[in-house]
Amino acid sequence: MMSRNRIRGTVLSLFMAITLIIVTALWMAMISSPADAQQKAKPGAEDLRAGKNFIETTIYSEQDDQEILKRFEGLRVSDVTDGLDKVGLTNRMIMSPEIHAAWKDTIHYKHRFAGIAVTARYVPTTRPPAPAMETKPYDAWSGKWYSELSPEPFVPLIRQGTALVIDDAPDSDVGTIGSNNIMGWKARGCVGVVTNVGGRDTDEVATEQMPLYLRHVARGIRPGRNEIESVNRPIECGGVLVRPGDVIVADGDGVVVVPREKAKEVAEYAQGILAGDKAGRRNLYQKLGLPEDDSVR
Repeated sequence: MMSRNRIRGTVLSLFMAITLIIVTALWMAMISSPADAQQKAKPGAEDLRAGKNFIETTIYSEQDDQEILKRFEGLRVSDVTDGLDKVGLTNRMIMSPEIHAAWKDTIHYKHRFAGIAVTARYVPTTRPPAPAMETKPYDAWSGKWYSELSPEPFVPLIRQGTALVIDDAPDSDVGTIGSNNIMGWKARGCVGVVTNVGGRDTDEVATEQMPLYLRHVARGIRPGRNEIESVNRPIECGGVLVRPGDVIVADGDGVVVVPREKAKEVAEYAQGILAGDKAGRRNLYQKLGLPEDDSVR
């Protein structure tokens, strides 16, 4: 019979061998290159044929959004741009200056906002426009287009602090944003809207004082002009990548996007820039005998 010591030694040897196998496997997994991982995850032809998104949408809680937005309170586009420079994103996240405020309040700055991106993408339609028809059938045609081809499926995603960013059909003269629906979005908590194309009813939007940033004024309704393509996917707006959950800051200087993973660092630096600027300008106001305004308080 095998002695106890010999049995004990055999068991110990087996244990050490199994441990070595496990440790080796873990080590190989750790040192495998990103290219290896990418190759393993490479989709097949049928997956690609069905459509494939390669940038994932990260989901953040409303509490996380609110904590981030507190860090951006009062910040201007210029302060945030300085913060982006500090984290190595010089000229990477600033939208084209063609994207500008539809209206400005130079007393209390109500056109300014900071919000968390919810995105939508509309594309030009290939379907024919409506022919001339009587009022009732035309209304039925346009109503069906609104409900089936060009609806607003992003609305349930809007919550307090949302910045709605829309990539739209560029040459369709389509006013996806108007004085009615923009107020509906505001009622749900939207703090500002940005589009790389246009909006309509801009006189009323200015009166309503809902922050809107656009490339140009547009007049037409969505039916006959565009169709919804996706919601809460990465989009391009003003030459910049916008991902759901990124921070959008807008004022009279334009629009800037802060990648969510850099938001805390950018905001911390930007708040220091703003504090120093306000202190310096308050001193100048005093020397010049000027009363303080909202820009230095």
